[in-house]
Amino acid sequence: MNKKTKIIIGAVILAIIVAGFYFYNKPSIPASGKYDDFAKCLLSKKITMYGAAWCAHCQSEKAAFEGSFKYVPYVECPDNPQLCLDKEIEGYPTWIFPDGKKLIGEQGLEKLSQESDCPLPLK
Repeated sequence: MNKKTKIIIGAVILAIIVAGFYFYNKPSIPASGKYDDFAKCLLSKKITMYGAAWCAHCQSEKAAFEGSFKYVPYVECPDNPQLCLDKEIEGYPTWIFPDGKKLIGEQGLEKLSQESDCPLPLK
């Protein structure tokens, strides 16, 4: 193998390494969730969900947001027992509005939308 061929092979290998490093470390743009605006509206209105990780109804309520739940104010009651006692949480999930109104149990997005006046995205 002559010197020119070795340089070309070395350049190709270097280009592959650089490209691999770029694609591996490329910052990912977080996907916008379908319910991001709805969840952010709940956040802006200070409507909070109180629940527990082991609660099936809480898991179902969170899953309904399809990845947008990260914007919803949420309190994990087993991690914050005094706060949940102070808020008189009697069941999971419980949604509390700033005016003190409580919705106990799994509500679904349509009910939350009606109660909060936060619009759901068009279907």
